[in-house]
Amino acid sequence: MKKLLIFLAILFAAVGGLIFYLFNREKGGVPILAYHQVNDVDQDEMTLRVDQFDAQMKYLVDEGYNVITPTELLDAWDGKGTLPPKPAVITFDDGHIEIYKNVFPILKKYNLKATIFIVTDFLSLYPNYLTWEQAKEMQGSGLVDFQSHTLNNKVLTKIKSRDKIWDQLQGSKQAIEWYLKKQVDFVAYPGGQYDKDVEMISKEAGYRAGFTFDYSLTHNLPQHYLLARIPIYGSNEHTFLRFKLRLEGAPIFAPLQRYRDRLIDDGNAEVASIILIP
Repeated sequence: MKKLLIFLAILFAAVGGLIFYLFNREKGGVPILAYHQVNDVDQDEMTLRVDQFDAQMKYLVDEGYNVITPTELLDAWDGKGTLPPKPAVITFDDGHIEIYKNVFPILKKYNLKATIFIVTDFLSLYPNYLTWEQAKEMQGSGLVDFQSHTLNNKVLTKIKSRDKIWDQLQGSKQAIEWYLKKQVDFVAYPGGQYDKDVEMISKEAGYRAGFTFDYSLTHNLPQHYLLARIPIYGSNEHTFLRFKLRLEGAPIFAPLQRYRDRLIDDGNAEVASIILIP
């Protein structure tokens, strides 16, 4: 019994030390939250219910998070300002119509800022996407900013032509700047997929930073074209708990997710399934 207690004490100390190390390593990191859809119709892992999104925004406010824009984040990193206590960034991908119908009222309710990465060819074309007039209205509120998610949401790493990658990046940037009369500095890579060419072309096209997906916090690194965003999508159950775990537990879950991905890439999907990620 005594040996068991000693073993458990050593185990708890080791786990506690590891957790302390992981959180200390991520000190100063900023959570960038990535959303997709918010409605009460679709029942899939990419969609949050409206009340779920409202609860998450309320949590950010109640817990003292200060929601900033990517511009404010990069300005602080570049020495042109300072970050507030507990900064966080809210982002959306694609530009679905529900952002205007469901998300925008909640942002106004809590006075929170959000960045929408839009697929520019889809606006004012498909009924389930925003119109440019709606985008103008939201941009004018001071709470919503529009940035690029390319022309038509094609995964850039699957495009073989460098010129076509350039068209996706530069074309969407020009479209937003023309329609909304604003500067576009950021791109979210479709599917979060990138490679060295995508990074380089993004820089050449005039983007200040590029965003991908990861469960980690984002840090001020020398290279700003691989900024991590934590996916905050829906689920059939425990959605709010998953949100809290991904937001507060990013230093723990990010390395677990990367290890899980490596196992899958190496053909060890069964072993990877044992690692539970919220």
